[in-house]
Amino acid sequence: MTTDNKLMDMLTGYASAHQHPFNIFVHMIGIPTIMLGVLIPLTWPSYEIAGVTITAAHVVMLGFFLFYMTLDALFAIVFLVVAFLMTLLAIRLGQLPTTTAWIVAAACFFGGYAAQFVGHAVEKSMPVLVKHPIQANLAAPFFTVVEMFKILGLRDGLFNEVQRQIQARREQQASS
Repeated sequence: MTTDNKLMDMLTGYASAHQHPFNIFVHMIGIPTIMLGVLIPLTWPSYEIAGVTITAAHVVMLGFFLFYMTLDALFAIVFLVVAFLMTLLAIRLGQLPTTTAWIVAAACFFGGYAAQFVGHAVEKSMPVLVKHPIQANLAAPFFTVVEMFKILGLRDGLFNEVQRQIQARREQQASS
């Protein structure tokens, strides 16, 4: 397995701040919740193309998918399926009365971020969001998919290598 690539660097950097099971748990709930909070208002601007309604949420999720394809095709395809389902849910929630839809979107967005900060407080690690807000928001949905694979015991070789690299980095920092 190659260990000198963009995917491995991203996974190692992310996983090093997400080792505590509680932090991982709240991220698995919080990140999709934040996504839903963002997707709801993105379903409102829409365009009809050849009889198919395309929303800004579809365009954004497609952009994420294309970026994730540069990292790992399997993870990207699984993300696309999850993103499609989440967009369908966001469309349904976006059809609620406007005030209700805004309240749901805000509760998802801010509640999801609050969960992230609680998880990092338990882990005693700085959220990546604080250091690299754009990178964190682009990468977080991808890492949720990656974490699903880890929980299901899929691609163990990849995760073993990530843990090996995290340990090597910590040993190198301790000796410096």
